[in-house]
Amino acid sequence: MAARRRRLASATLLALGLTLLSGGCDDKVDRDGPWNPSELRLIGSLSPVPAPLPSPGNRFADDSHAAALGHALFFDPRMSADGKVACTTCHVPARYFTDGRSLARGVGTTDRHAPSVVGSQWSPFQFWDGRKDSLWAQAMGPIESDVEHDFTRTGVAHHVYQRYRPAYEAVFGALPPMTDAGRFPKQARPHRFDDAHPEHKAWLAMAPSDRVAVNHIFANVGKAIEAYERKLLPRPAPFDAYVAALQAGDPKGGDHLGPEARRGLRAFIGRAQCVNCHNGPLFTDRGFHNIGLPPAKGASGVDMGRTDGADEVKKDLFSCGGAFSDQKICDELRFLDPRFEDFLGAFKTPTLRNVAKTGPYMHSGQFASLAEIIDFYQQLPGKPQIGHRDLVLKQIDPTVPAAELIAFLESLTGPLPDAKWLTAPAGAR
Repeated sequence: MAARRRRLASATLLALGLTLLSGGCDDKVDRDGPWNPSELRLIGSLSPVPAPLPSPGNRFADDSHAAALGHALFFDPRMSADGKVACTTCHVPARYFTDGRSLARGVGTTDRHAPSVVGSQWSPFQFWDGRKDSLWAQAMGPIESDVEHDFTRTGVAHHVYQRYRPAYEAVFGALPPMTDAGRFPKQARPHRFDDAHPEHKAWLAMAPSDRVAVNHIFANVGKAIEAYERKLLPRPAPFDAYVAALQAGDPKGGDHLGPEARRGLRAFIGRAQCVNCHNGPLFTDRGFHNIGLPPAKGASGVDMGRTDGADEVKKDLFSCGGAFSDQKICDELRFLDPRFEDFLGAFKTPTLRNVAKTGPYMHSGQFASLAEIIDFYQQLPGKPQIGHRDLVLKQIDPTVPAAELIAFLESLTGPLPDAKWLTAPAGAR
């Protein structure tokens, strides 16, 4: 409890400090004037994007051979029930690895929006509710989701054995004899809420050691996909060029931002207070907040958000400290309390890198445009379905022109990741 209070207090102090540093809501600030030293320090904290930190749970995360295997797996639709759904179905390279839909669609329709993979390398928790604590564990979730790939983990093992055996064994070592269908049925996986499901029964009928062997293959598939996804880095945007020029001594920032975008930046770090949650080079605090969003269209029931996500990640077989993770010291999980009241209805702060290209927005695609989001923040209408609206969240000053904020947000769009990672390699289809 004490640790939880300290974390909340630290987050509140950080937000207060950022607001004070940026000038708060002082409407007397010259919107076209030069940056003061405090503003320059804050702007400098937003760029450039650093290299990703090592992935402690995946010792193959920066292995080039693992990345090549993950590249092929990411584009391979054969790891799905109908042979038509690949990771690229919801993470389309040309769309900055989103799909342009409010709700992602695989073999069925999910209840969440597909966020961009670009920039996910820095996040300690994955999915909108944080129910996975690594990129490799996240990659495994959709494969067995009934509405995404709807595949089985033994099916994954068989597919890897048949299609990718040399590439897999070069990285992860020898595969078990998957040709023995008696030991390794193709249609076997655990079902959390349906013990009577034939796939669940087939899974339990396997020898415990064979289940462990399949879990290792499944985890390694996730680790290979993470190695590929770590190549999908945000590339420098006009904003980054502007910051670099400022830091080189050019007060005009090389004119990389127009007047409207500069005013939007001043509002972003000042009167609009966006930087309270969208800070750092990825423009995210990596936290979870209940901002009182309207329910998604057609949604039934109440989405518990981070409350359920925190509970799931602590129970996950593939989380940090588990038998399949290469990380055993897990402070993020050790101090994670699903009962924390601020988790109710809270969802992850997304990166704003390339945000102009990744709509619709929010965890269930509630808003179609950046203008709709700004209008929501300027009104903060209604009240949360569950829990309370985040105390750090403040209404955007209604006098801030939305067009200026949008112009700044558009300046965060860089080129797509390296072209060699944007198309399927040979053998992936």
